[in-house]
Amino acid sequence: MKSGTGGRLLGQRVIVLGASSGIGLAVAREALREQAEVLVVSSQISRVEKALEHLGSKAQGCALDLRDERAIERFFATAGEFDHLVYTAGDALTIGALPGVDLAAARSVFDLRYWGALAAAKYGARHIRAGGSITFTTGIASARPQSGWSLMSSVCGAVEALTRALAVELAPLRVNAVSPGVIATNLWSDMPQAQREQLFTDVGESMLVGRVGSAEDVAAAYLFLMSSGYATGQTHVVDGGALLI
Repeated sequence: MKSGTGGRLLGQRVIVLGASSGIGLAVAREALREQAEVLVVSSQISRVEKALEHLGSKAQGCALDLRDERAIERFFATAGEFDHLVYTAGDALTIGALPGVDLAAARSVFDLRYWGALAAAKYGARHIRAGGSITFTTGIASARPQSGWSLMSSVCGAVEALTRALAVELAPLRVNAVSPGVIATNLWSDMPQAQREQLFTDVGESMLVGRVGSAEDVAAAYLFLMSSGYATGQTHVVDGGALLI
């Protein structure tokens, strides 16, 4: 944001669900830089408070269980009007061959990444002002699945289909999604550190841009989709060229 000029989101209110770390926190930070009012939401109040320490006094925050439909309904009933809803909530990646997939754990992944997003749109859309938007989060695993990624690929595909369907159903409210490639965030935290760092090195060397992505790289896509009044029904890929190699 340049001194003396208004930001792209000046005077607008942004709610980021899943904003305590990683991509969500970066989106909140960039929205603040564009002079938006930002409300960050995560499952644990301690994580929300930590995020607010990074974001400063201009941000607000609250805790919300995004697997609980009734809690989501109550949240939006009292949140007031706003302009943009961003859904970045996600737990550690669940990767493994099909015979070892725990269906209860798989349902939990969908509860947060898909059903939580659907509930947020269901109860949040009616409070979004004219010209506003919803932006979901998916991933390139839907377009380029690898062995062991059946669960994550399917949830990503479900979110992309939801994005297109809601763009039609909720029009003129704009609905889009961001599809990151390999991004160095805490979603890889279940992997041992040495293995994780080696993964980032190996994948980065194979990328057209020569590195894995950062949360800030991806946050720029959310800001574009919020501020571009002609973008809807789209999945914006930010993958360092991964789909081309």
